[in-house]
Amino acid sequence: MKNATYQPKLRHLGLLFICLSLGGYVYTTHAQGKSDGPKDVVAGHVMAGLELPTLGGVTLSEKELSGKVILVVNVASQCGFTRQYTGLQALHDKYGPQGFSVIGVPCNQFGGQEPGNAQEILDFTKSQYGINFPLLTKQNVNGGDRSPLLQRLMGQSTDSSDVRWNFEKFLIGRDGQVIDRFRSGVGPESGALVKAIESALATPAASKGP
Repeated sequence: MKNATYQPKLRHLGLLFICLSLGGYVYTTHAQGKSDGPKDVVAGHVMAGLELPTLGGVTLSEKELSGKVILVVNVASQCGFTRQYTGLQALHDKYGPQGFSVIGVPCNQFGGQEPGNAQEILDFTKSQYGINFPLLTKQNVNGGDRSPLLQRLMGQSTDSSDVRWNFEKFLIGRDGQVIDRFRSGVGPESGALVKAIESALATPAASKGP
């Protein structure tokens, strides 16, 4: 009976170890290398024309996103990298007034670490991390049913290889084009990521003309 008491804890520690181990494997200052796969390069804003429903029941509009610098992150609630939520919210708070937003994309493809429904994910992120940036409905980031959003992001990235784990990041400039891609091990406080965000914010959006 005593051993049975510890089984849930051991299982949780096992999942945490797997997540951290794989996260260490995928660590890099930012994604490098190119894939030979086809690119879905889209003219205009990378999110133009996409349906972007959030867990809260509203849909993000193209108008809301236009001219903003956006960091898209595939998130999960039971991962060793889940603690990155703290830094992501700090980035959203600090740079939001300058036209920046984090957008989270819940995904359950890596170790089943985002099993909850919409309300459970919202409750967890709000109560544990005070998250108030948009969280989209759960999506797949790899495979034949990869979401249209991820297809677009990877199509514009210089590295179109598969997402390797939770909390990878795509940075989008004011012009709606993907600037860079960062792997899971690059945390929100990383100098490389912060520098890229600040540089993107300093670049004015292109004029649309008369």
